[in-house]
Amino acid sequence: MALSSPSLGAHHHHLPPLNTTHHSSSPKLLFLHPPHFSSSSSNFPIIIRTATTPQTEKWRAQVSFFPAFLKKGGKDANTIKQELLQAIAPLDRGADASPDDQQTVDQIARKLEAVNPTKEPLKSNLLDGKWELIYTTSQSILQTKRPKLLRSVTNYQAINVDTLRAQNMESWPFFNQVTANLTPLNARKVAVQFDTFKILGLIPVKAPGRARGELEITYLDEELRVSRGDKGNLFILKMVDPSYRVPV
Repeated sequence: MALSSPSLGAHHHHLPPLNTTHHSSSPKLLFLHPPHFSSSSSNFPIIIRTATTPQTEKWRAQVSFFPAFLKKGGKDANTIKQELLQAIAPLDRGADASPDDQQTVDQIARKLEAVNPTKEPLKSNLLDGKWELIYTTSQSILQTKRPKLLRSVTNYQAINVDTLRAQNMESWPFFNQVTANLTPLNARKVAVQFDTFKILGLIPVKAPGRARGELEITYLDEELRVSRGDKGNLFILKMVDPSYRVPV
């Protein structure tokens, strides 16, 4: 589920994501989203012990390059992140993504998840702060059925691990917000229970009890977060303010 925001009526935007478990008219939560290197002897130059002559020195120098070909294959996290960012850059946060585009992004995201450096994200302070949603497959968050002028320009999500609080925020034109309590289900998955919506960022409305969902954080580093919701949606976010605190 994404911390995806619930539906606020025909004249209001969805708040940021967490896909919820209730029907489509209920709130949805938006996106609540250094590789490991193995060491082995192949990481070190091969030294050939023999008599020192110009010929053997030349041969030893050539042998020392072999380890480059003996290292494990595969791309590191930074390379995969760049590949992912390039893939989503022209897709307007996913609004312009075709089914083929979605499949490509999902495949790259899975490669990145496979080298996740943070195995227990809910115990990491890398999760703390304000994140910007840069890609999702959630149509309720993208609001693709609305004219572009009535879609939120930017969606944010903030999380604080110490208080287990989350907040989803929309920018122009409606500035809707929602806050939620988080309950860890394991070291990388949370149950999300929304408590208060703010229409236009000002008018508080108590969230119904059914406004809830789950979110799994599948990749986390200091720059990027990947999450998957309980409705199967993918959420990719970038860190914008690590010092941000969610209202208690």
